[in-house]
Amino acid sequence: MKNTENNQKIVIITGASNGMGYEAAKTFAQRGWQVYASARRVEKIPTDQGITPLKLDVTDTKSNQDFIQHVIEQTGRIDVLINNAGYGEYGPAEEIPMENVRKQFETNFFGAVELTQLVLPIMRQQGFGRIVNISSIGGDVYMPLGAFYHATKAALQQWSDVLDTEVKAFGIRSIVVQPGGTASNWSTIAMENAEKNLHPDSPYQPLVQTVRAALSGNFGSSATSADLAQVFYKAATDNKAKSRYYNSLLDRVMVHTARAHPKLYIKFFNLGLKQMGKRKK
Repeated sequence: MKNTENNQKIVIITGASNGMGYEAAKTFAQRGWQVYASARRVEKIPTDQGITPLKLDVTDTKSNQDFIQHVIEQTGRIDVLINNAGYGEYGPAEEIPMENVRKQFETNFFGAVELTQLVLPIMRQQGFGRIVNISSIGGDVYMPLGAFYHATKAALQQWSDVLDTEVKAFGIRSIVVQPGGTASNWSTIAMENAEKNLHPDSPYQPLVQTVRAALSGNFGSSATSADLAQVFYKAATDNKAKSRYYNSLLDRVMVHTARAHPKLYIKFFNLGLKQMGKRKK
């Protein structure tokens, strides 16, 4: 087993082949961390100095076990695990095949749980560590067609909060980052999934078109993946870690409004969807 005698910090980032995970890998490497960046499409992971690209399928137990074992054998420590792998399995809740529903939970939730279980023993042995779980404002706010995506993010947040109460005594923190609208291909992929999951004679076709218009940029923000990478870094390195991290005041306000005034949130959200529907015609 190799040991990092120079005290170089070690971070694992899942879902590092694009978007926020890709930019986060570059950000940590630029700041002197040794980055173990993982994804199924390993050829798309950045190869900057300080980044070790590794293939990982978070839905596969053996893949997870082999991956974590390899990192520990190479470094002898793990400072931070960033559970970032995820996607949006959009579509009408009535019509999405159960196979796809299970895949959504395996990727967005159970993969993070399993990787965390695998890194906690060495973090307890070290007496320190941080689990950064990348959720979404969609863990608290929601829109039509995203039932199972939102369910996975809500589950991730509740699990992370409970885990935090259990591991604090060992010098470990489990915290949540909740990105809002981000300039990426996430919504494009989500709506492609919605179209695939839509039955040919589906009564939900008009709703899909309305949500597509809403996600085309009108309901989002101008935040970039690089902006969110900075939030990831702050969440991983704050001396006094908070339970939640947001990219903007708007994201924070949306979450707190949805929690404290759910009826008000729904009223304004439905109004927004109605306006999008008119604009689409």
